[in-house]
Amino acid sequence: MTVLDTTARTGRIAGINPVAKLGVSALIAIPLILTLDPVSASVALVLECVLFFFAGIGWREFWLRTWPVWLAAPLTAVTIALYGETSGTIYVEWFVLRISDGSLALALATFLRVLAIALPSVVLFITVDPTDLADGLAQVLKLPARFVLGALAGLRMIGLFLDDWRALELARRARGVADRGRIRRFFGMAFALLVLSIRRGAKLATAMEARGFGAPGRRTWARESRFGAAEWMLLAVGLAISGVAVAAAIATGAWNFILGPSS
Repeated sequence: MTVLDTTARTGRIAGINPVAKLGVSALIAIPLILTLDPVSASVALVLECVLFFFAGIGWREFWLRTWPVWLAAPLTAVTIALYGETSGTIYVEWFVLRISDGSLALALATFLRVLAIALPSVVLFITVDPTDLADGLAQVLKLPARFVLGALAGLRMIGLFLDDWRALELARRARGVADRGRIRRFFGMAFALLVLSIRRGAKLATAMEARGFGAPGRRTWARESRFGAAEWMLLAVGLAISGVAVAAAIATGAWNFILGPSS
């Protein structure tokens, strides 16, 4: 769940501790970062679809939330196809642009790799509430409470920043100063929002200090963050996805360890 999303989730993954979702995202991403081949990425992507069905989100919301990933993946692939390592048959060559068998293979692997790494992270964190995430980071991972609560307060302010931006835009239009000069208007509004944000941050810090958020000693929490069988099962699923993807790449000879001599 994003900062502004308060929709109740009914999927089985929705109630799982956000720390486990962080962990499964890392378990899936790390092996894919270490290799650049289409087999491991495609196998991981197919297996990840199982997680998507249990996330409790509809298809419309899925496409609305993940469209930046679907936009970034082909753009990255195009860049690799044009400027990637040249090998095999060269199809197009102009100045620094070379499209060859090698660059096209790398482009396909990159496209699948971006999808396989980014999609599960986005889908899993649609169901995350910032307060639950803060509870998990502080109670399960034992991160400093001062850092966790500060980050949580910052996340909660994002919605206010968006409202302030809209209010500034409407105010400038009402005063007749927003009819032209879009670039100058943008920088003017950005500076005004920066000043407003600094003032609000100072007030928020003072209010949090007054309520004892920075006091020394062990802190108590309103809600207990549990890490049980469901969380371990989700981590096991992430480990299984990574293991099957790596095994498939090694078995087919497609494994390409990017830190090795073959990279």
